[in-house]
Amino acid sequence: MSAAPPRIRSALFVPAHRRDFRERAVASGADAVILDLEDSVPAAERDDARAAVIEWLDRGDGPAVCVRINALSEGCSDADLDAAVQPGLVAVMVPKVDDPDGVRKVANAIDRRERRAGLAAGSVRVWPSVETATAPRRAFDMASASPRVAYMGGAAARNGDLAHAIGFGWTPPLFLETLYLRSEILADMRAAGVPNPMTGVVTNLGGLDEVEAFARQSRAIGYEGMMVIHPSHVAIVNEVFGASVDEVAAARRLLDAWDDANRDGLGAVDHEGEMIDAAMARVARDVLMRAERES
Repeated sequence: MSAAPPRIRSALFVPAHRRDFRERAVASGADAVILDLEDSVPAAERDDARAAVIEWLDRGDGPAVCVRINALSEGCSDADLDAAVQPGLVAVMVPKVDDPDGVRKVANAIDRRERRAGLAAGSVRVWPSVETATAPRRAFDMASASPRVAYMGGAAARNGDLAHAIGFGWTPPLFLETLYLRSEILADMRAAGVPNPMTGVVTNLGGLDEVEAFARQSRAIGYEGMMVIHPSHVAIVNEVFGASVDEVAAARRLLDAWDDANRDGLGAVDHEGEMIDAAMARVARDVLMRAERES
């Protein structure tokens, strides 16, 4: 692959044909936008939505750009990818994919379009979206299907595709109905080496407390970011998945203590009432690296 993919804390869905949403999306502060060619676009508007994707990429400003193509079963992935794979594209989100062959099919199609567009090999990433009852059982295989997979996650939304397929409910603020699924999919993604697992989404537009609770729980179990559907959700998600001032300060204190322990020939040491060792030092370094990327 080419350079490491950009880290994404927040990814805001934008119906691709809604050009009037652009300024609000850019102003939201989202790390990425997901220009949607699928569910939020009426079939009659798909050609216009593809043209709008090209226009957005041509402008070359604003947050990182990902594009959600239509499900492979729709038979329009060639047209979607022709529009999407242009300079400036970060990733292609593949909805309702439930086997590694589907991931490889999209990755191979991107290969050809990258060469045609003169892009660096491997620069466009693949983002499988876990939305069927079968997909969670194959999450590791899908995540391992191509080195292009850099983002992935389960769309564990209230009344969404995965909810419909499995039948789970949605009860804030603990969201216990989806906790197992999110945890299982996350473990598979981590085992496959996916660097930026993404959770989501909260469909309650005005439920900012709900957004924060879901984001905090998802970060606590190991997710790196979250998909959102409204600009008002972005700042909350960025804060939750970012490195806070307190976390950065704590990481620096821990590493200072760890350096002192190493000089004294100790493999573990009491620091602020907790035992720390090499594993804790690695986590602290990750926090500082995250803060550096966000600065």
